[in-house]
Amino acid sequence: MRRDLAEFLSPTSVAVVGASAAAHKIGGVLFANVATFSGPVYAVNPGYTEILGRSCVPTVADLPEPVSLAVIMVAPDDALRALDACGRKGIRNAVVITAGFKEAGGQGVERERELVRIASEHGMNVLGPNAFGLISPRVGLNATFAPRGALPGRIAFISQSGALGSGVLNWAWHRKLGFSAFVSLGNKAVLTETDFLTVLARDPQTKVIAAYLEGIENGTEFLRVAGEVTREKPVLVLKAGHTEAGARAASSHTGALAGSDRAYDAAFRRCGVIRVYTVEELFEEAVALAQQPLPRGKRLGIVSNAGGPAILAADAAADDGLEVPALSPNTVESLSKRFSSAASAANPVDILADAPADGFRDAVEWVLADPNVDMGLVLTAPHPVLTFAQLAGSVAASHRRHGKPVVASFMAGDLGEEAERTLNDAGIPAYFEPGRAVRALATLARYREIRDRSPRELRRLDGERPRAREVLSAGRLPLGLESLDLLAAYGIPVARGGLARSPAEAVSLAREIRGKVVLKVVAPEVVHKSDVGGVRIGVPQSKVRATYRELARLLPDGPGDGAGVYVQELLPPGEEAIVGIVRDPTFGPLVMFGLGGVFVEVLGDVAFGLAPLALQEAEDLVRSIKGFPLLDGARGRPSIHLPSLVEAVERMSHLAADVPEIQELDVNPFLCYPDRVVAVDLRVTLG
Repeated sequence: MRRDLAEFLSPTSVAVVGASAAAHKIGGVLFANVATFSGPVYAVNPGYTEILGRSCVPTVADLPEPVSLAVIMVAPDDALRALDACGRKGIRNAVVITAGFKEAGGQGVERERELVRIASEHGMNVLGPNAFGLISPRVGLNATFAPRGALPGRIAFISQSGALGSGVLNWAWHRKLGFSAFVSLGNKAVLTETDFLTVLARDPQTKVIAAYLEGIENGTEFLRVAGEVTREKPVLVLKAGHTEAGARAASSHTGALAGSDRAYDAAFRRCGVIRVYTVEELFEEAVALAQQPLPRGKRLGIVSNAGGPAILAADAAADDGLEVPALSPNTVESLSKRFSSAASAANPVDILADAPADGFRDAVEWVLADPNVDMGLVLTAPHPVLTFAQLAGSVAASHRRHGKPVVASFMAGDLGEEAERTLNDAGIPAYFEPGRAVRALATLARYREIRDRSPRELRRLDGERPRAREVLSAGRLPLGLESLDLLAAYGIPVARGGLARSPAEAVSLAREIRGKVVLKVVAPEVVHKSDVGGVRIGVPQSKVRATYRELARLLPDGPGDGAGVYVQELLPPGEEAIVGIVRDPTFGPLVMFGLGGVFVEVLGDVAFGLAPLALQEAEDLVRSIKGFPLLDGARGRPSIHLPSLVEAVERMSHLAADVPEIQELDVNPFLCYPDRVVAVDLRVTLG
């Protein structure tokens, strides 16, 4: 449901329920902040008739008008009564600061259910509970208990943590960083990150959306909305809880549901959200996106008077997927004539430590003008002949002339404060550490790719959903090799074979296959067949009956429904891959791909994608693992038939999306050859 949240960002009147005249109480701090709002402000507290010169009424019902926004800061049960009174008064927007709801467990869970019921009954938009509040600099509203509000700016910040939000606000004042809006989500009982993505996407004052999240409430809706928003505005997310300990902490903090971290990675890739891992990254990259134009490509020109930092920058560029290209002959000639022979006219350009400000100016100008350069980085370290403020002015002028993204790394400390002010006024981000400057440029290039990428095109595949469900309903749980027909129903190549429940059936199956065969124990209780000696490879036709009897002794309950000995064709050695399905509680089915054997069990070299996958997404998934060169003919190995493998992964993803009963599925190994791929073993868990 698309909510109208315009009054959240631009309320015309505000009431604070639980306002206090005591400056040392949260209700006092909160009301003092709200009282600076330019529009009508009311206090609600039966103990006062006036607070800070503003009218105070005993109850919500006594308010002279249905205000745009109510801010509630009273005890939990009183907060529920106040919210209901707001609804009856016709107030449709509320921020519930009060804690003691879902995050507290026990009775708090019931309180939160009641809050949701009240909001639904009155058609209310409710932020929180357990929220730090809301700041809208455009109308001068600070509905939080932070010591200071926020400066106006182009970045909207959504935070699931009030404490983190408070810290960021103080840091932003020091950095003179402004916001178009600050929203503390709290427990997200009614309004979620997705609701605010929707309203901020349409907000002309917001250029970049940055968020700290501990969980996402509705993964499917988030993917849909974020996918639309990121085509217009960049969205950066610092997702907490990427470790087991962090996920537990997130759950206890706001009751967030923690899906797998790899699912979040896959989801963010799908919808174009840029994931970061520190608060510093979140805002450094948001500032770059808010202030700089997007580059045409990934080619970085570096100008420096310090060799070491230039090397660090070049390394960082390679790590972040940027190119440091050769400069054009004209640029190299100009640089060579301008500087001594000891300087380097190659990219990175090193004009040496004693280069004056006008020399730096010329080098920056020529490099930014170079047709082989899409973006620029200016690096400098302190030197007696160089005035940082002069250099900053030159960089700003070149940036204006060429319109290419530029960032600076002035390793100057307090010596460069005036220069940083000049750069900031020109919209040029400045960093101390070269690698952070490069990362900001890499984010610009990455968002350009996200914004310009073609829409996904899913192919219509000839999967047979009814046949797949028939296979799933026929066996005991969990299912194994006997269910390879599940894959065949979706056009995935499988090894020939069948389940035998008697020596005669084993012999008959072996004759149909011809030649030597493989016999494997199949039983729900036997997960790893090799560990119990449950696999025989290369069994001749004459030994099938005897081998069946040996393996049947390993069956805990003997041959029967879903248990027996699988007789399968003997395939030649090939490259082993694993393809799997796992269902995430937040985002639904994921497809996993990796190399089989030790690579998955020991090294964990696997990648995940959200199902269903487009054909190109399936190929990107296969290519993304570190071991892909082993499939692609590294060190003289034969290359596997990549199109067949990619199509099999694509088809597996459609199976995952079509059959929600599948909770987990592993095909291991998936044998890959130069001309084909074949699924050999299977295990399925239904939910």
